[in-house]
Amino acid sequence: MDGHEHAGRRGDTRVRIQQVALELFADQGYERTSLREIAERLGVTKAALYYHFKSKEDIVRSFTEDHFARIDALIAWGREQPPSALTAQELLDRYIGIVMDSGEVFRFLERNQATVHGTEDGKHRFTQFRPRLAALIDIIAGPAAPPRSRIRAAAALFAVSTSCMFFMRDTPEAEPDGVLPCHPGQDELHKIVLEIATQLTSDVVSAS
Repeated sequence: MDGHEHAGRRGDTRVRIQQVALELFADQGYERTSLREIAERLGVTKAALYYHFKSKEDIVRSFTEDHFARIDALIAWGREQPPSALTAQELLDRYIGIVMDSGEVFRFLERNQATVHGTEDGKHRFTQFRPRLAALIDIIAGPAAPPRSRIRAAAALFAVSTSCMFFMRDTPEAEPDGVLPCHPGQDELHKIVLEIATQLTSDVVSAS
């Protein structure tokens, strides 16, 4: 087995651990799930699991690290592009993809706020996101853009995150009158969110 194949299998195992952990956290709660149960569901020894993650906190931390790594790659891409409305739209399109791919993780974090957000990693999660958010705003609006343009760029990014997190719920929540809200499919959701985010930033580039 060459180095690339070995690294690939390690990566596959890491992803499988994350997927199974999310399933168990959702089924029985974060607190009631043990590393032993995760290992049993995977069909591996606890020692094999330890090779990748030493604790449940490490697994949760890996969700954030992976998400931030994708955002960092998006920022790196954006900084290489010429400032334009097309660049802003493409960045928003890619950001929507990142958020939608992380839907299960966001739902887990939302449902386990009291437990996960109480950890040191949880307390620093938003602190770690803020400079990345600022970098995305700079790419969309420009680092010297006036406050109105920067606020519109921020509103577009938050519209993406909030809309995707709400409408990607696996079980739509009923309204007070018992009526379930209309939830679009993922492709339609992506299209609608991109349209709205693009409208929010339509005059940002030209105004900056």
